[in-house]
Amino acid sequence: MKRTPSTLNRRTFLKTAGAGISTALTASQYRALAGESPNERIVMGFIGLGGMGSGRLNEFMRHEDVVVGGLCDVDQTHLEKAAGEVEKRRDTRPPLFNDFRRLLDQKDIDAVMIATPDHWHALTTITACQAGKDVFVEKPLCHNIAEGRAMVQAALDNHRVTQLGTHIHNSSDNYRRVVELVRSGNLGRITRVHCWKTSSTSKGLGRPADGEPPAGLDYNFWLGPAPQRVYNPNRSHFHFRYFWDYSGGVFIDFWCHITDVAYWALDLPDPISVSATGARRFLEDNTETPDCLEVLYEYPGLTMVWTLDPNPPAFAHMGGIGCIFEGTQATLVTNYDRHEVWVDGKKQEDFPRPEPSIPESPGHIREYLNSIKSREKTTCNVEYAHRLTKGGHLGNIAFRSGDRIYWDSENEQVKNNPEANRLVSRQYRRPWSLA
Repeated sequence: MKRTPSTLNRRTFLKTAGAGISTALTASQYRALAGESPNERIVMGFIGLGGMGSGRLNEFMRHEDVVVGGLCDVDQTHLEKAAGEVEKRRDTRPPLFNDFRRLLDQKDIDAVMIATPDHWHALTTITACQAGKDVFVEKPLCHNIAEGRAMVQAALDNHRVTQLGTHIHNSSDNYRRVVELVRSGNLGRITRVHCWKTSSTSKGLGRPADGEPPAGLDYNFWLGPAPQRVYNPNRSHFHFRYFWDYSGGVFIDFWCHITDVAYWALDLPDPISVSATGARRFLEDNTETPDCLEVLYEYPGLTMVWTLDPNPPAFAHMGGIGCIFEGTQATLVTNYDRHEVWVDGKKQEDFPRPEPSIPESPGHIREYLNSIKSREKTTCNVEYAHRLTKGGHLGNIAFRSGDRIYWDSENEQVKNNPEANRLVSRQYRRPWSLA
């Protein structure tokens, strides 16, 4: 295998081994019992089986050509619950692992689903690519921009099929019709895009005391490359996303879902500059990320604003999430499920629309499975995912640095601002390493 500076040091990984492997059917035995040839079935490993991971596991099991070849989680409670679900639905118990590297060592696993906390996405994805596995990884793609770049390189170097778990992209025809309408020119030239996600006015999660991790959770492995911290109930599992060590808050959690339609319709490049202001106006807990945020992006010929606030910026009837395209002839507003066109303050029921040109989707997971067989790129492959996710990370960098930042897209670094540029990557906790 060709090694590059952006590939992982596998020797370093192996030094931190500590796998727990159950005695169960191997994936090949499972496939044989299913009565299918290897070419007809896709043997999958599932890494990270909390709320999102267990949901994805069940979604994948709806597809008859998926064989569950292994399950992996550092929390034994999650692992056993997922194994029980597979036994109930597939009448067999797959191999269980506490160390993702041991799952990836299984030769008969073709592909993996990764739904770990965000700070683990890069290491698991890159190692999977190096092991010859195709990868479905949940959003956001990564913890920081340098990780995203390394993930892209690993996928390209190892010729892997990849898909980002931004399922709204393929969940309905709504985004497709929006993209076609924006591209048609019927709205005129798009001058401004405004995305929003409403936030809560809740006081938050409280301030539980630090303590010992629950039985069955390998907390040291859960932390992985993140800094060493004393265990706190708010710092693990679902709530991890509200701490900078592991993620980027509600903003980065929803960024890909909302701005996907804008990046897709306008084929947006990296932004030229980004500025942000925000605060913790309602939260009174021990989390860190803001509950209110306003981010201003400068793209060539276009301004984009991203608002996180209890109140939507406009079109409140569209709900708590949406994207507005402001054109010189008309304005289009969309949420996940539907869209409207407005001219001079009036909703247009018969606005001219182009003929459908973007093919219907087979579904986000089905597209990934089909691409594994065809070796064609998915619509949300890691190259697209990195370009998309980068904008969200730059918004958080601008907020955390307190500066308007200017982005060098070619070299992927912040111009003339060493403090902000440090947030493009991060120092990994030993013995973990990205390079």
